[in-house]
Amino acid sequence: MTTVHPALERADALYELRRYDEAKTVLGQRLTEDPEDVRAWVRLARCHLRLENEADQALEATERALALAPEDIPALIQRAYALRAVDRFPETEGVLREVIRLDPEYWVGYAMLGDWLWRIKAYRYGRENGGRHPGNRIPQVFLEESGELAKEAMRLAPEEVFPLEVAWLIANMAGNGTVADMLDQAILRLDPNHPQALARQTQKNAETPGVKAAEAATLYADALAVAPDSATMQQGLDDASYRLLRGVRWLAMLCMLFAAAGIDLFTEGQAQRALPLPLGQRLWDLIPMTAIWAVGALLRYRRLRMGVRYNLRSLINRRRWPRIVLAQAAWAMLCALLLSQVPWTERTVPEYVFWAGLIPTAATILFDRRKRT
Repeated sequence: MTTVHPALERADALYELRRYDEAKTVLGQRLTEDPEDVRAWVRLARCHLRLENEADQALEATERALALAPEDIPALIQRAYALRAVDRFPETEGVLREVIRLDPEYWVGYAMLGDWLWRIKAYRYGRENGGRHPGNRIPQVFLEESGELAKEAMRLAPEEVFPLEVAWLIANMAGNGTVADMLDQAILRLDPNHPQALARQTQKNAETPGVKAAEAATLYADALAVAPDSATMQQGLDDASYRLLRGVRWLAMLCMLFAAAGIDLFTEGQAQRALPLPLGQRLWDLIPMTAIWAVGALLRYRRLRMGVRYNLRSLINRRRWPRIVLAQAAWAMLCALLLSQVPWTERTVPEYVFWAGLIPTAATILFDRRKRT
């Protein structure tokens, strides 16, 4: 078993705490004692890469390590990262191929090369064609070897997530949605909290045709409980919550139509009721409106997950359009109450009230059918 120097252990602990400058100080002291400590040079390069504008120092540290041990795999890996950081990206291909040559059973070399090779080919394509990019769809020829490398990495390390991530990216760029979906499921089997795969699968399930707003909101809320920092899933929950809020306008318009029917607003001739309606009839008209809101809004709201309820309230405070939706529902409901509860003696003014409540609300419903929050 290889013994790790205490200074390197301290540096590793500081690195894990993201105290990179302090880790560099510890490693610098160690290298003063022993300038030929390859492990210290590799760790120093790793620290430099975590800090802004220190890529050149990282590359220099890897050069010192490789001068002492030309076939050291960790030093070669850090050199590849350093070359990429100093805009010498194409050179990383040779370094990673050397890693694979030195250790054909080391999955990291295959995964990294698979992840970077198609990018290197695209970069070279641009250099050879006057800076012209190959386009939104990466040519299949750029992806073929990357795909094979990712497969080999998965074979060597079936319990590692990174090879699956690389394979997913390649399948996605190749337009192979079925394979990408299978890889997402494989990623989630290994890491149920994987934020990107979880977000993609949740979004796919929530956007399946036939899934209602409440179901979509529940899916996003469940996913956020697992990965609370996912901006994609928060946006999805906001969109689903907004769809729920838009439904209240339909309830208000239904009440308004019921109120208009109650005073025979659009019925002519002898079938029209005499105005004003009796007080008892006007009060009776409140019962179906109450039932509409109790079943359509209150009961539905109480059945929502607690997280969705909280998000609904939060969304109203955070965004403008949800407040507009509620204001429109309130306006339409006010018009419904005016139609049903005021003792009108003729129908001209109620017609104006009806259209004043209906037209702005209906027009906005059509406008924001596909609107997101």
